[in-house]
Amino acid sequence: MAFYKSSWFKYLKNLIIGVGAAIVMLGALFKIQSWEGGGLMLTIGLCTEAFLFTLLGLLPPEKDYYWEKLYPGLEKYDSTIAPITEGEAVAAINGEVVEQQLGGMLNELQSMSKSLGSLKALQEVDFAGTSEQVAAMSNFYTRMNEAMGNLSDSLEDTVAYKDQLAALNKNLGSLNNVYGNVLTAMSNIGGNN
Repeated sequence: MAFYKSSWFKYLKNLIIGVGAAIVMLGALFKIQSWEGGGLMLTIGLCTEAFLFTLLGLLPPEKDYYWEKLYPGLEKYDSTIAPITEGEAVAAINGEVVEQQLGGMLNELQSMSKSLGSLKALQEVDFAGTSEQVAAMSNFYTRMNEAMGNLSDSLEDTVAYKDQLAALNKNLGSLNNVYGNVLTAMSNIGGNN
């Protein structure tokens, strides 16, 4: 905050303005009455006032407040002034008017609240064990890849085993036919004797 906006500076400025104005008035009184010291007092008071007017010219102006928006009719001399929270003004205000005046301010505040809630949740997250968790996940993925490789090898072995079983089944079928033929032949030979 700038020093000229501080309360001590404002108090000091008002004190110097008041004392300077008092000295000017007393100096004028002493000069008019032709009393001794009037010229000196008038000179000191006017120099003080000149310094203060220079200082006030250099300082930025204070913020203007538009009170007539809160108190309609404030700019009129003979108006009856009541805040917008009383009387006819309240009757004229309804939900739609308030919503139009506020615009999307409520939505923005809700959005900000959600964002701040997310930031608070992120602040509360403990990242202390994160490196160990990443290392454990890396180890898990390495073992998973090894298992997938073994499963692939196992699948190839299973396909080869299945092919061998199919060939064996075919050979057994042929052997069964041969054996059936041998039995038939043997029974024919035994029946011809």
